[in-house]
Amino acid sequence: MEPITRAGTPAQRTTRRRLLAAALTVPLLLGAAACGGDDDGGSGGGTELSVFWWGAEKRAELTDKALALYSQKHPGVTFKKTWQGNQGYFDKLATLTAGGNAPDIFQLDDNYISEYAARGVTLDLTEYTGNGKLDVSKFPESLLKYGEVDGKLAGVALGENTQGLVYDKTLLKKNNLPEPKTGMSWEDFISWAADVSKKSKLPGTQDPSAVYQALWVFLRQNGKDLYAGKQLGFDEADITKWFALWKGARDKGATPTPDVIHEGNASDVSKQLVATGKAGTSWVWANQMPELKKSTDNELGLIAYPGDTSAQWARASMYMSAFRGSKHKDIAVDVINFLANDPEAGQILGTDRGLPPNLDVRKQVAATVEDPNMKQTIAVMDELGKKYGPNAPTVPPQGHSKVRSELIRVAEEVIYGRQTPEQGAAAFVAAAKAAIGAS
Repeated sequence: MEPITRAGTPAQRTTRRRLLAAALTVPLLLGAAACGGDDDGGSGGGTELSVFWWGAEKRAELTDKALALYSQKHPGVTFKKTWQGNQGYFDKLATLTAGGNAPDIFQLDDNYISEYAARGVTLDLTEYTGNGKLDVSKFPESLLKYGEVDGKLAGVALGENTQGLVYDKTLLKKNNLPEPKTGMSWEDFISWAADVSKKSKLPGTQDPSAVYQALWVFLRQNGKDLYAGKQLGFDEADITKWFALWKGARDKGATPTPDVIHEGNASDVSKQLVATGKAGTSWVWANQMPELKKSTDNELGLIAYPGDTSAQWARASMYMSAFRGSKHKDIAVDVINFLANDPEAGQILGTDRGLPPNLDVRKQVAATVEDPNMKQTIAVMDELGKKYGPNAPTVPPQGHSKVRSELIRVAEEVIYGRQTPEQGAAAFVAAAKAAIGAS
């Protein structure tokens, strides 16, 4: 088996955005130079493809095994595999791209897929879906569409995800309190959380005013959206309503103190407040449930976000994309197709990146999952999948990651009382427009 390399995280003297800007000027030339026939040495010529992804050691192990299986089935193809933690991954990817050393295959999420696609770094996979080399026939339509940028398929989802509200069942049982229910209104949820705070002496919920996926669902439930193409899908009045909702929750004692809210905003999934015992609920992605459970002995429950569940959607938890300047484009696409659709590969990869995108493979994997927390996650997501509305959002535009960070910054200004909801709404709308270059 080929060695697998863990990338370092070198200190960067420039910002991530400057690195990305530099990175994205080079592939245009590289891609143009590589538009001729591919070197498909998989039939005996000995082809090595570079693959780069982020994740924990478990993901590295599973991905390594899946790629080894591909090599076993295609003896002429080997892999140079590199992985690292999420922190610093996109800095490293930008550096590799800027230096002309972009991986043949690399992992993206919806924070950056538009940025890499818009500048021509990612290979447009559309023609491969048309000629049968990339099979997407078993994908949920909304999951496939969530990889399209400006009409081009920039990446293939390797996992499906959706928003999830995780709550502490042990805490509720201990205090003889009812569990929250899918479909309850936002106001009813806040009243429930305030009651939990009063009776358990533990804040009922983390304040999600800085959690972009919670805001996104709230907007969609109110006839708006986070984005409308390359413009914002909301205005100051919408954000004022959101910030005021959670100011009211804080005033009722439903949430922790500002310092603890900030701790939840700044922490990775393993340190979310529901796992560290500092709040009764946390606002996460559903596939993070098993990771949360590793950090607590308490029993956890999982439901949809409050309000109309049809506002939620099948989100690509992450993608695999191919470099447009790769010398081995056809093989790279075949590898991506294999990871997404091969039953044996699906069994190896499991649910680490979310539910398998191929529905047939998903059923097979779901039948063999042993982790009770993942079984619960699959059951909840399968049930939610029946309630998704027909109009899933498009993949976020360039600048989405900056919008996320600006929401945290401004929401905390409101949380700490340094700005009113109205002032915070004006500040966030202005910052969000600047982030995506909207008018």
